[in-house]
Amino acid sequence: MLAIKTKKYVKAVIEAPPSKSYTQRALVIAALANGKSVIKNPLFSDDTCHMISALKAFGARIERKGSSLAVYGTNGKLKQPKGRIFAGNAGTTMRFITAFASLADGASVITGDKRMQQRPINDLLDALRQLGVKSESSSGCPPVKIYGGNFIGGTAKLKGSISSQYLSSILMVAPYAEKDVKISITGNLASKPYVDITIDVMKNFGVDIKNVKYEKFIIKNTKKYKSGDYAVEGDASSASYFFAAAAVTKGRIMVKNINPKSKQGDIKFVDILKRMGCGVRNGNSFIEVQGGSLKGVDVDMNEMPDIVPTLAVTGLFADSATTIRNVPNLRLKETDRLRALAFELRKTGANVEEMQDGLRIKRRRLQKAIIETYNDHRMAMSFAVAGLVINGIRIKNPGCVAKSFPDFWEKFNEMYKR
Repeated sequence: MLAIKTKKYVKAVIEAPPSKSYTQRALVIAALANGKSVIKNPLFSDDTCHMISALKAFGARIERKGSSLAVYGTNGKLKQPKGRIFAGNAGTTMRFITAFASLADGASVITGDKRMQQRPINDLLDALRQLGVKSESSSGCPPVKIYGGNFIGGTAKLKGSISSQYLSSILMVAPYAEKDVKISITGNLASKPYVDITIDVMKNFGVDIKNVKYEKFIIKNTKKYKSGDYAVEGDASSASYFFAAAAVTKGRIMVKNINPKSKQGDIKFVDILKRMGCGVRNGNSFIEVQGGSLKGVDVDMNEMPDIVPTLAVTGLFADSATTIRNVPNLRLKETDRLRALAFELRKTGANVEEMQDGLRIKRRRLQKAIIETYNDHRMAMSFAVAGLVINGIRIKNPGCVAKSFPDFWEKFNEMYKR
């Protein structure tokens, strides 16, 4: 358990860690390319380790060279893994490797930890079946068995409301299908910016996609990935905790190694902070936030669901209610994040209304609390921000941040140095 020290006014310059989303996609695509690719400045985290282990099992050679990764691709010719692929609680690894396995002759079994085995994957399996890939899953959740070597392609309908990772998973392997791939989205596609990230990385490796209003995606099989160097940009989700720290303490924090024009949806968190009363200054590769008197906001967070815990904690310190809407899929993350957030926020003294698709948070008299993290990295990092203002916040299982931000606590402590 970790006790968080209060800090009245934070002033710091923090370097954002590399993007988890970009790292995971670059690894998958480089593993499919023909030849050696060098991924510069990747994120080294638990999720990255799960992805590298899985890709190696299918025949990709991956070597760490200092702060880079050398990936020797397979040209889309994967070998059958010798054993089960274990994805831990890494949703990207689980979903991305499920479609990836369709290119390997023979059967592959992919599973994860206890929580992963409760997270749905049937919509992805259903779309893959339409493209010729046979699969088995007794519960509609992992473990899944993929019978590869028969990724025919053609047309498929995919439900888009639960996770955009299903779509990204298919898009990345689609250039290696026997025929062109056309995917039609049924319902509203969740988390669209993550699809933009997928398309962006694919383009960097030489493959273009036709995106028709996020309703239809067309991928030709005439172009394959070209190996090359790829630099990973900073992570906007990880930067959010430091922006929030500035907001709640009325401090000033500059986060470097961040692209204000990034395709990451979470970069727009600073726009919400601006609405709440903060000052925001952008540079070529930094964003600076100056905190102020915070007022509540009402926000549709569907395009940046990972920021919901950060915004929920920030809302504790606003002078009016903050309402978070349109994120029902948060109930299917590392934990049921809406329920977990509501429960832990109430411990700190907040008045919280839990809705099916969101939360309504209103401050009351804030008080010390022991925060349960549910082995969810974003719960730990978000409530650490609350501890800067509320005396007596203690975080259980602080090590869970290793999933996406292994040196979070070291960076967090930099805020106490000035």
